Amino acid sequence: MISNLAQGVQAFTSNVYLVAGDRTVLIDTGANFDVVESIHERVDDLDAVVLTHTHRDHVGNLEAVADAFDVDVWGYDTDIDGVDHAIDDEERVTLGDHEYVALHTPGHKNDHLCFYSADAGVLFAGDLVFQNGSFGRTDLEEGDRETLIQSIDRLLEWIDGDLEAMHTGHGPSVTNEPADHVELSAQMARRA
Repeated sequence: MISNLAQGVQAFTSNVYLVAGDRTVLIDTGANFDVVESIHERVDDLDAVVLTHTHRDHVGNLEAVADAFDVDVWGYDTDIDGVDHAIDDEERVTLGDHEYVALHTPGHKNDHLCFYSADAGVLFAGDLVFQNGSFGRTDLEEGDRETLIQSIDRLLEWIDGDLEAMHTGHGPSVTNEPADHVELSAQMARRA
C-alpha cells in the first residue's frame, strides 16, 4: 500500500510516500507540515526512512520523523547530516512488500536515487522525471543537464512497458503509461 502523505498539503514540500507492508518505509519526509501526525494516523511504526535526495523540501521533516519513530535513515551519501546508512547504486532494498533496485541518478542533485521494482511495476522517481515530460531542475547547486539526461537514459534501460505507476517527488503520480512519460522527459530534457 502506497500513500502520499503530502497530498493536499498547502506548503512548500515534496511528496512523501508511506509504503506499508513487510517493511514499512517512508520515502522522503517532506517539509513545512506535520508529517509525524500523518504517519501515526496510518501506521504505528516505521522500519526505515529512505531518501531520494537531500534537497530541503524533501528532508525538512527528517529530524522530526527520526526522533518520533527512532528510525534509521538511508540515502546515497552518509556524509550528509541525517543520513545514517548508504544505499549503493544497484543495491536491492525492500520497500513495503517488494524488492526495489536503487539507481543512482544524479543531474538534479549528486545524491539522487530512483527506486524501481519490476515485480511491483512501480518507480519512485524523486525529482528526476515528472508527468508529461517534465524533468528535474538543473539550475540549482549540483545540477547538470547533461548528467540529468544520462540519468534519464539509464532509467529507461531499466523500466519497461510493464511499469504501472510512477511516483514523483512533486505533482501527481502517473498511472497511465508511465514509461511513456519517462521517454518524453528524456526528449524534453534534450530540447530545453
